[in-house]
Amino acid sequence: MKRTLLILALICLQLLYLRPDLLSADEKPTSGDKPNIIYIMADDLGYGDLGCYGQTWIKTPHIDRLARNGMKFTDFYAGSTVCAPSRCVLMTGLHTGHCFIRGNGKDNLRPEDITVAEVIKPAGYATGQIGKWGLGHEGSTGLPTKQVFDFFFGYLDQHHAHLYYPTFLVKNEQRIQLRNEVPDEGEWGQGVATRKVDYSPQLMAKETLGFIDQHKNEPFFLYLSYTLPHANNEARGRTGDGTAVPNHGIYGKESWSKQNKGQAAMITYLDDMVGQVVRRLEKHDLLDNSVIFFTSDNGPHSEAGNDVTFFDANGPVTGIKRAMYDGGIRVPMIVQWPGHVKPGTTTDLVAGGVDFMATAADIVNVKLDTPTDGISFLPTLLGRNSEQKKHEYLYWEFYEQGSKQALRAGKWKAIRRPLGTGPIEIYDVSKDIAEQNDLAKQRPDLVDRFENIFTEAHVPTDRWKPQGRLRSKSGERTDGR
Repeated sequence: MKRTLLILALICLQLLYLRPDLLSADEKPTSGDKPNIIYIMADDLGYGDLGCYGQTWIKTPHIDRLARNGMKFTDFYAGSTVCAPSRCVLMTGLHTGHCFIRGNGKDNLRPEDITVAEVIKPAGYATGQIGKWGLGHEGSTGLPTKQVFDFFFGYLDQHHAHLYYPTFLVKNEQRIQLRNEVPDEGEWGQGVATRKVDYSPQLMAKETLGFIDQHKNEPFFLYLSYTLPHANNEARGRTGDGTAVPNHGIYGKESWSKQNKGQAAMITYLDDMVGQVVRRLEKHDLLDNSVIFFTSDNGPHSEAGNDVTFFDANGPVTGIKRAMYDGGIRVPMIVQWPGHVKPGTTTDLVAGGVDFMATAADIVNVKLDTPTDGISFLPTLLGRNSEQKKHEYLYWEFYEQGSKQALRAGKWKAIRRPLGTGPIEIYDVSKDIAEQNDLAKQRPDLVDRFENIFTEAHVPTDRWKPQGRLRSKSGERTDGR
């Protein structure tokens, strides 16, 4: 009898060794097998652009599958309401009151700036970045390869990234010439292609799969900042259509405008790119030991000539890209990690791109010594909600359109336009997700509290100054609704 029990115990131990997914999420180690980390960030994808977030017209089956197999965040926020600062917040773990790059420009990360890759690298990880970087130019200290990424492929400059059929892309630190022709090519490689042969998202997908193939036998961190569905702004100005996709695919026969068909096709093309990543991980038997994050860098755009309201791209929130209402900064976040993240779960944890550095460090079990405004949300991913630390507040500042500030503190959202001097608006987004009912007059105590936070969170910088004209409150609120 004792011999039988001993044999059964050994069999159980062997099963748990061979099938660690049989353990519950609460019992599993957080980083024992050095999981691969894949962070996929879309460009200008709205809170309502995915099927799993309520989209009914645009098909996103692969991303929706991630949500079914993982966790969906309802209250997740991008680092900024536009491209470059959002990426800076993500990579450095500092919000826009503290980080170096706080707006779209031609700025470069400095040697003293610490990126997520630099944090993860000592744990034995290969590091790669494919897509739009936006934090450093050729010959500068801000190049991905100068910021501890082993491999880079894509666009360095965000204006260059407008063009889906460019004459060149950058691989590591070298230009790779493509077969497209851009007769009016600008200083940064932007323009309108007249000969379209090499589609940059297709090339990015190829390089992504190649990176996974090359590093399948070692842990890796792969940051995929794909450019879809951002507009080709230059083409919009010239032709009225800033969408860019080889064809409209399943939307070709719809009676929509060509811009709306193009917008839908771009999102579905992005979805297919995500599906390719998952299939390649499955091919190498890596999926169970890979954490996949999917999100967006800011809210949806109308810069391609598309109608944001047609697809209800911002869902229940107000405003679009460049707004400080949630339509500009609240974004999808999905995390799949088989055996760790319980499938089909949803969390209302208030978190954001600023938290990724701390979360990644927690996953790979390295001590985070660099200053950060982020908090690891790994406990939430593992279902250990009682262990989850929470933000006193998330903070944003933005210098275009006359400047503006915003913060999220628990259920409260505060907005100030212009930065530092404007009146403070207050919303209870737990009840008023569209931010329609300003409670500032009813809650002077919160006005005082949030005014102090706005002052505390903003570290003045000579580099960033307010520019442009302040939009009307109604204009910013109704844009995209």
